[in-house]
Amino acid sequence: MPIEYSDDLVRELREALRTLVNPVKLLFFTNPQEECEHCDDIREILNLLSKVSDKVKVEEYTNESKEALRLEVPMYPALIVHGAEEYNIRFFGTPAGYEFAALIEDIQDASRGEPRNLSPRLSEALRKYVTMKTRIKVFVTPSCPYCPLAVRAAHRFAMVNRMIYGDMIEALEFSDLAGKYGVYAVPKVVIEVNGEDRVQFEGAAPDAHFVSYVLKANGVELGSLGG
Repeated sequence: MPIEYSDDLVRELREALRTLVNPVKLLFFTNPQEECEHCDDIREILNLLSKVSDKVKVEEYTNESKEALRLEVPMYPALIVHGAEEYNIRFFGTPAGYEFAALIEDIQDASRGEPRNLSPRLSEALRKYVTMKTRIKVFVTPSCPYCPLAVRAAHRFAMVNRMIYGDMIEALEFSDLAGKYGVYAVPKVVIEVNGEDRVQFEGAAPDAHFVSYVLKANGVELGSLGG
């Protein structure tokens, strides 16, 4: 589902990115040894974003690069968003359709250096209780209007604790992985801790419930977290 670059879209993007504070780097990773049906679509998206804002820089790497190893990129194509700091904000597959809006909001947050609309209480719980490498895998499709809510939650959580990796995974592009987890409805969230899948659920959960799932995967039960 490639993006149509209308004049209205370009104007909206320029306005949305006009107030970026710190530069943002979009790191795009590919595996040249594998067929990539949508890589050119992703490049078009990234090229558009770099054109509408001089604060958005695009860097492309292969699976054999030092950056891919350093950032522990597990599959391709992958897109990682860095801003005021390096964050584990990751997209696997094309951030198109409804997910394009999630990418724009991620860029805004990464530039500002803090996630919007995440309560201090939840942020503190994530910082305090998530002490192991935690990968939040959010399976999506471009036509799902609720999926960006789950993706944005995972990415905002990743911003407050570097032990958290927030991964959007495009289920149609990674169909084998989606099949492994029985993804029949999206968003589907799988929370992995130290390489072990521990919690799964479907739907775009409110932040407090989502955080409770993340903590449960880490062996912490706090009951109701509220907002």
